[in-house]
Amino acid sequence: MAKKRTKSKSKPTTAKKKVSFRPSKQNKIILGSLLIVLSIALFFSFMSYYFTWQEDQSILSEFAHRNAQASNLLNKFGASVSHFFMYQGFGLASFAFPLLLAVTGLYLFLGLSGKGLIGKWIWGFIGIIWVSIALGFFASSQPLLGGLIGFEMNDFLQDYTGKIGVFLILIFMLMVILVQLFNFTPEGVANFFRSQRQKIKSDFQTETTVSEKQETEELPIELDMKEEEVPISVDTYTHKKDIPPLQNEAGLDVNLPQEEEEGISLEVEKVKEEKEEKDIKAEKLVKDFGEFDPKLELGSYKFPPLELLEAHGAAGGITINQEELEENKNRIVSTLKNYKIGIAQIKATIGPTVTLYEIVPEAGIRISKIKNLEDDIALSLAALGIRIIAPIPGKGTVGIEVPNKNASVVSMRSVIASNKFQKAEMQLPIAFGKTISNETFVVDLAKMPHLLMAGATGQGKSVGLNAVITSLLYKKHPAEIKFILVDPKKVELTLYNKIERHFLAKLPDSDEAIITDNTKVINTLNSLCIEMDNRYELLKTAMVRNIKEYNAKFKARKLNPNDGHKFLPYIILVIDEFADLIMTAGKEVETPIARLAQLARAIGIHLIIATQRPSVNVITGIIKANFPARIAFRVTSKIDSRTILDAQGADQLIGRGDMLYTQGNDVTRLQCAFVDTPEVAKITEYIGSQRAYPEAHLLPEYVGEDSGTGIDYDISERDAMFREAAEVIVTAQQGSASLIQRKLKLGYNRAGRIIDQLEAAGIVGPFEGSKARQVLIPDMYSLEQFLENESK
Repeated sequence: MAKKRTKSKSKPTTAKKKVSFRPSKQNKIILGSLLIVLSIALFFSFMSYYFTWQEDQSILSEFAHRNAQASNLLNKFGASVSHFFMYQGFGLASFAFPLLLAVTGLYLFLGLSGKGLIGKWIWGFIGIIWVSIALGFFASSQPLLGGLIGFEMNDFLQDYTGKIGVFLILIFMLMVILVQLFNFTPEGVANFFRSQRQKIKSDFQTETTVSEKQETEELPIELDMKEEEVPISVDTYTHKKDIPPLQNEAGLDVNLPQEEEEGISLEVEKVKEEKEEKDIKAEKLVKDFGEFDPKLELGSYKFPPLELLEAHGAAGGITINQEELEENKNRIVSTLKNYKIGIAQIKATIGPTVTLYEIVPEAGIRISKIKNLEDDIALSLAALGIRIIAPIPGKGTVGIEVPNKNASVVSMRSVIASNKFQKAEMQLPIAFGKTISNETFVVDLAKMPHLLMAGATGQGKSVGLNAVITSLLYKKHPAEIKFILVDPKKVELTLYNKIERHFLAKLPDSDEAIITDNTKVINTLNSLCIEMDNRYELLKTAMVRNIKEYNAKFKARKLNPNDGHKFLPYIILVIDEFADLIMTAGKEVETPIARLAQLARAIGIHLIIATQRPSVNVITGIIKANFPARIAFRVTSKIDSRTILDAQGADQLIGRGDMLYTQGNDVTRLQCAFVDTPEVAKITEYIGSQRAYPEAHLLPEYVGEDSGTGIDYDISERDAMFREAAEVIVTAQQGSASLIQRKLKLGYNRAGRIIDQLEAAGIVGPFEGSKARQVLIPDMYSLEQFLENESK
């Protein structure tokens, strides 16, 4: 018996309207018109003031008296405003205020970008002050020219610097204005006069040449024609200057104009590139409003500070124990000598957990012979975790990794604060820890593109997952990345509940973002497959190949949101215990994961899978083929090591974060950075306390095979917008909830219920996975007939 579909308890997913402080186009036109009218009024008031100011002096104190009349063109308003700006203000320099108001009004009225407008006001005000002081200096007897401010400022400066000092200040201010506004340079002035002089000289030479030519044309020309034939000789010339004057058949010398070889300027005209109309519109939008910023909705978001992380381990870093180094060296040399293996050279590289001894064997020694002595060297050194690398890739040496007696803890704070991580130019940077040479190891998850992680219980696997998530939280904004966390153990990832509305993604009908129920994992994986198909459709219509190109095009406003386009965040699926899922679900989990692993890299969906048991029935061949990046913590057997790494070595690790990393080529030994649970709690608390999105990022709704709409909807229970939705579906001939959601501006859950009602009514076909439902009504006339017959 098919299970009844449970109604979603979650609220309809309505798109949040962004709070914008930009005025609308209508308000801009109104405000711009007001400023233009005000600038005209001020201009005529100022002009009239210089002719009527004496007559209007008595009116200034009677502004509130209605019957009092002023001679100014704008009556009492003009007289009062002009007196304020002209006499009490900056004098003649006040004419700049109507100009600045007019320019501002035109910017608003025409809808131009406001970039540079503040600069015009700043420099305009500086120019007003300079003109006012200059007029106060040169025309101190006429206070109306410089205004009261110019007069007082000039008087104040003269008290401290004298007239010469004020003059020098004015010269300096003028120089600043000329340099900043008009790019004044001595070379520019010299070039200007030089070009003017050259132009005058060339004009004079042209006139002289024309006059000489006219005189020459007036002289009679006599030609002495010869009847003798001129013999033709063929010579080879290597340069134009070697060619003799050309002679005609009559023997007349003809002087051809000499072509100048040097000093000829080639003028290249650049071919204008034809742009599509949508590109021109996109450039205009970017010019007016700037590029689209996905971070704007949470513009006040602050990244977690480093102080939330603890500085574990010694403050001074790695301590070198010279006695331990010398002792290990002697034991290695003596052990190899017992088996008649001579060493030409030995070198040690000290890491936080392991020291690498590089040895150069003598000529004629077989490498395999050293490799077979791994257990004997471990016995002589009395150490756990000896690993022999024979040979070290890229070097002509054999490496022997020996654990340190006193291992140093690599704190997450040290790798996050490292210059390598802070300046990493990567899409999804992850700081795993430090190498044997004590270098911070940073990789890009986007290039992996998926990560497989395995290790026995208590060897650092969960800490490794926390290190991955913490790295991304310290580097990426909530708008750029979303996590889907699967935690069958129900205790490892619960701390990240606090950042649900910032960084997590979930199904629309799910109450909790962190998935602990295995049945919900199947729905989530299938929902991710739908998301993947939808994203590929967006990339197809945008004519791009990957998410990086798509988001760059969307930011440049070349993609229309009305066509369904939107900014796509990276989605990272983290599964903590994969073996448990395989045991309970099997193929239902493996199939969508294989699909995602094969196809999802280009559209920004990446998988991180961790398991305690890297056996062949858990990590199958299909999964291994699509997870080239793998991490192995300590495992219990060589078979498990080969399963996860395709090589031995993971069984020789010492635990506590000691791990091997491979991305399909070399195997690198690392010490995983340690981030404790209280540190993760502080980070999530810091992020969770900030302003967040209304809800977690919602994945597409997935309807399983056992949850189809097998029930009949009564006509009286239909949605109020059932008819409008049916018309939209039939007109577009595309049966999808997203189309109804977009056209009718409904939430996804309500649109999904309407689609179910349309299916029950026989207007659309059944659910077909990622494909749109088939529309069973061909046209609007058939729909009208169908609905009329149904209502009878």
